[in-house]
Amino acid sequence: MGTVFSFDIRDPRTPAIEVALREAVRWLHHVDEVYSTYRPDSVVCRLSRGEIGLDECCPEVREVLNLCKRAVRHTGGWFSHLAGGVLDPSGLVKGWSIERASRMLREAGAHNTSVTGGGDRQLGGEAAPGSPWRIGIPHPLRPGDLCTVVTGRGLAIATSGDTERGAHILNPHHGMPADGPASVTVVGARLTMTDAYAVAAFAMGECARDWLESLDGYEGFAVTRDGGTWRTSGFPGEAPSATRTGLSGHQGPAPA
Repeated sequence: MGTVFSFDIRDPRTPAIEVALREAVRWLHHVDEVYSTYRPDSVVCRLSRGEIGLDECCPEVREVLNLCKRAVRHTGGWFSHLAGGVLDPSGLVKGWSIERASRMLREAGAHNTSVTGGGDRQLGGEAAPGSPWRIGIPHPLRPGDLCTVVTGRGLAIATSGDTERGAHILNPHHGMPADGPASVTVVGARLTMTDAYAVAAFAMGECARDWLESLDGYEGFAVTRDGGTWRTSGFPGEAPSATRTGLSGHQGPAPA
């Protein structure tokens, strides 16, 4: 999927958790083999080229495509897995795969965890007994600085932008690179749709704030191209008081 994944487990490591961790790593490799747009032999690339039909794919591919269609509906078409006429569900599948990896750990008894891939993170429980997670979000225009710190328990966080990877998010309505803010961070409970909504919010540009404000269970924060910021009324963030290296190891994800 063109990014790095990491696991932060704050529970005592039991044999069951060790097994689940290995299974979660295998799961992410499997997702890469099936859905990667970087690998010409992946199922998604072969499906996009018409070499195989949807009925020849495993059921989870249909699950992902159905979730993508749901995201298209819920965002008024600002999320698209067919932008530019090419099948690309990666705007949702990374969050979906991380959420499932996090669930594998939870079912094995690891309730206080952080699973991260690029700019997406699924948090379970707490960072320590009685202490919420504090996740620094890197500033897209000032390398080494944070733009906000998200605090909470059991959250999903996704950040979309083009600072690190260039103009890779398309406006699905005309197929050209989206002219969004420098970055948009969306916070929800589950990462699958949080990830898709972050992509959609970036593509929306100026409309994103009002749209996110209208959603139940989701909040947003953005850094504009001129260095300004905006946030929805319930965004669980605070002004950063330190750089990324000063957050006791709870570094935030880079924009994806």
